[in-house]
Amino acid sequence: MSVTGQGLFLTTKGDEAGEPGGQRAPIAGLIRIFGVEPESSSGVLVFTTKAAVIGREAGVDFQLRDPAVSRRHALIERTPKGHLLRDLGSSNGSFVNGRRVVEQELRPNDRIRLGDTLFRFTDRGAETHGEETPEERAALVLASGDSGLIGGVRMELLGVRIDKIAPTALTVAIEGESGTGKELVARAIHEKSGRRGEFIAINCAALAPNLIEAELFGVKRGAYTGADRDREGLIRAANGGTLFLDEIGDMPLEAQAKLLRVLQEREVLPLGGTRAEKVDVRIVSATHRDLERLVEEERFRGDLLARLKEASLRVPPLRERIEDLLPLITYFLAREGVAKRATIPFLLALAHYPFPYNVRELESAIKVAVALSDGDTLELSHLPFKIQQTLEDFGQPAARRGRSAASGPSPSPDKQTLIDLLIEHEGNISSLARAFGKQRMQIHRWLKKYNLDPEHYRRS
Repeated sequence: MSVTGQGLFLTTKGDEAGEPGGQRAPIAGLIRIFGVEPESSSGVLVFTTKAAVIGREAGVDFQLRDPAVSRRHALIERTPKGHLLRDLGSSNGSFVNGRRVVEQELRPNDRIRLGDTLFRFTDRGAETHGEETPEERAALVLASGDSGLIGGVRMELLGVRIDKIAPTALTVAIEGESGTGKELVARAIHEKSGRRGEFIAINCAALAPNLIEAELFGVKRGAYTGADRDREGLIRAANGGTLFLDEIGDMPLEAQAKLLRVLQEREVLPLGGTRAEKVDVRIVSATHRDLERLVEEERFRGDLLARLKEASLRVPPLRERIEDLLPLITYFLAREGVAKRATIPFLLALAHYPFPYNVRELESAIKVAVALSDGDTLELSHLPFKIQQTLEDFGQPAARRGRSAASGPSPSPDKQTLIDLLIEHEGNISSLARAFGKQRMQIHRWLKKYNLDPEHYRRS
């Protein structure tokens, strides 16, 4: 896997002599954000025809070695109004900005997903097109979807819920384990809400109980010893915008009562104040704790929970969406400003690691790997040791275990991992067997188990 901007460019050449200034018409195209690399070694294909077919079979205008792409997946056609994407009856569908489409007019910066490969539509001229910097690509991946979330179907479904909830005035409770990206979800809600005020985030667990009320509700001068000036408080600072209360399960009961008043009366009373002030602030909260249980234990107010949870969202942990590993790795490598190739053992270890600290832990692992890698590849040894150990259950690495990697039974890889490796090895069974330290017969058994044909992954 490499992090490179690659694309298909559809030229719309007119009669150069008949155009003003003898200039050619603009060029439109697709820039690959992440996914399987195209067949073209250069990554750029230029057409002078009105239409281009994208698919997996040889002979199409743009061939993708993506097993989730149909043989003739989609068509991009130039029309008098611009460019049109038409699905050609694909098995897995064509998606524009996270929504499945049969036919869709394309606009600049539209996100197009075909199979497991994601593109951005552009109408920039060929003369102005250059490969994006890693930082630009990272920003593009982060902002490519409607919700700004990176991932596959699960995250797209989450994005659809965000789209529906964001424009409303509902409070939102976000549930998810630590490190899943709950603040990113909260920020996406704010950005799509149309609210003109600021997005302000506070971690309730990071503040001492005696400070949280002052931080949230503000302080009037003289309210207590040391209060030598008025303090606005985060609720008033977020007036007209969104206040994100992370780890709200750690909020003291006294502060919970005052927050309930804010939600009920739409007003805030600063510490030491005598007059409440009206506020228009949307509250989005998050926690990794079971608030219902805290209510039963009388450590959280049930009436406040009802007010906070008018709408709820769940961010799935990384172990439930392992298909998002590759796009996330691509994003983190791009943000680090490097283009490196991940080896099979490196990817296998990540695919089989449970990630108890979720995306945050993956980001840390990629940073470590980049720091330890001197060349252009990421090896198993570049990962933190606890992640390397996941291959102990996978029959590797042989040298460290002190016995042959082929000795003793080992579980088969999951289907997606095997597909990724078939792509990496271009369907070469012998190469794949060497990578696993297994006999060819074992590889064939795995392929039969998942009904995978290696011919589909070989270069034409």
